[in-house]
Amino acid sequence: MRPLLLLLLLSFISPVMAQIYKYTDAAGNTAYSNQPPDGVDARAVDLPPINSIERQPPVDPAQPLAGNNTEPTHRAYEKLELTGLPTTEALRANNGTFTINVLIKPRLQATHLLRLLLDSQPYGQPGNVPTLQLVNIDRGEHRLAVQVIDGENVVQQSPAVTFTVQRVHKP
Repeated sequence: MRPLLLLLLLSFISPVMAQIYKYTDAAGNTAYSNQPPDGVDARAVDLPPINSIERQPPVDPAQPLAGNNTEPTHRAYEKLELTGLPTTEALRANNGTFTINVLIKPRLQATHLLRLLLDSQPYGQPGNVPTLQLVNIDRGEHRLAVQVIDGENVVQQSPAVTFTVQRVHKP
């Protein structure tokens, strides 16, 4: 019974161990086959082992990984907000230039940058300094928020603050 079982197991292995042959056809093209053609000089090709991966179950980002005790690279900041903007009265800036501050705790991580959003559009260049300057902003109502980014990925965004810029034109 055992020799029959061994023979059966070996029959399943043989297709995996099939030999590949390389030769030149009548038109001069390089061809490959699992059987050497008659009357043609074919040589066996040594193939590397087959790559394979096991299918992994989908990961729920809300659940911690089993056996993984390290913190994620992009952990949320406990505090991220804009300060220095009046919310109950107009911001008086005759030339439309003013400075705001970002309150962020804990400190900004080394690979993260701050990007300002003015009326939901990126404003200026991202940087790592928590003091941001706006220049020549039109009068009227605006929305301002700040994002923490890592490359092109948004790690976290502050709540938007609505404010009004008042510019007095002197004749």
